[in-house]
Amino acid sequence: MTDATLAIGGGVAAVAAAMAAVRGGFLVRGTTAVPAATWAAAACLAAAAECGWRAVGPSGDTATAACLRLGVTALSVCPIISLLGAKRPQHGVWQFIVGSLGVVLALPAVTALLVRPGTHPDVLTAERLLVLALVLVAWLNYVGTRRAWAATLIAAGHLAFVREFVPLPTAVFAAVPAAAVDAVAAVLVAAGAVLAAVQSRGAITGGRSRTVRGPAAAGSLAAEIEPAFLAVRETFGAAWTLRIVERFNAVAATRGWHCRLAFTGVVADVEDAAERDAAARTLGAILRRFVDVDWLRRHAWRTAAESSAGTAPGGRG
Repeated sequence: MTDATLAIGGGVAAVAAAMAAVRGGFLVRGTTAVPAATWAAAACLAAAAECGWRAVGPSGDTATAACLRLGVTALSVCPIISLLGAKRPQHGVWQFIVGSLGVVLALPAVTALLVRPGTHPDVLTAERLLVLALVLVAWLNYVGTRRAWAATLIAAGHLAFVREFVPLPTAVFAAVPAAAVDAVAAVLVAAGAVLAAVQSRGAITGGRSRTVRGPAAAGSLAAEIEPAFLAVRETFGAAWTLRIVERFNAVAATRGWHCRLAFTGVVADVEDAAERDAAARTLGAILRRFVDVDWLRRHAWRTAAESSAGTAPGGRG
């Protein structure tokens, strides 16, 4: 295949990844993860446009190609940063911080294009390390969830696509044409994005969640809260899930409850109805920092009214 054909193939794969991101954004509607899905779709479309430019643009203009790739690199880490700040009420203003950091990362490309035309962007080692760290953080955030394979595919493709601006051994890609590496990277990201969207869609069928670890006794705390809790885990990853667990268990210990929550779900259930109801209301209040009532209802939450923000202890944090 020619470089132009490979570039077009990479662009098609990037468009497919963007469509999967849009679908994912629809599936997580009602959560603070929607901005991250939006950033992801924008990054994939930017990558598709850049692949299109490489297919039809001047083949010898490596400086402009490097500047465009740096712009895509800066945009590609925005979904990761967005998810790190995905908690109400600051998640809205957090997007301005995300965009500002993206602009800062892209500044070497802007400088090269406007101030020193024809030169490659001068990217500092600190920026290269930051991009690498963010991609690895995103992968680690999901590697312990059921999105592990999707996260691995996306991380591998992501690093391969932005290889010019991360401290990776150049010998890894030296034997393969750059256009082929780009095409494979785009396919990996698209495959991971499609897999994640399929898993998100498969988690809900007919308004009931499939994310529960195993059969839970009807009326138990696990049956009431695990579908929504585990769906939050799959949506936001380990970082926020562990924070939710920490907050819930702190409230449970303070109030003398016997129930406890872990990364995998309820680890200490209770039979007392009053304690079970109080625990459900508390977790509902904590989850409302990330999701709304309609989302809870779609994920088999026992009573949407119980999740009203601020009506139960533990709503902060």
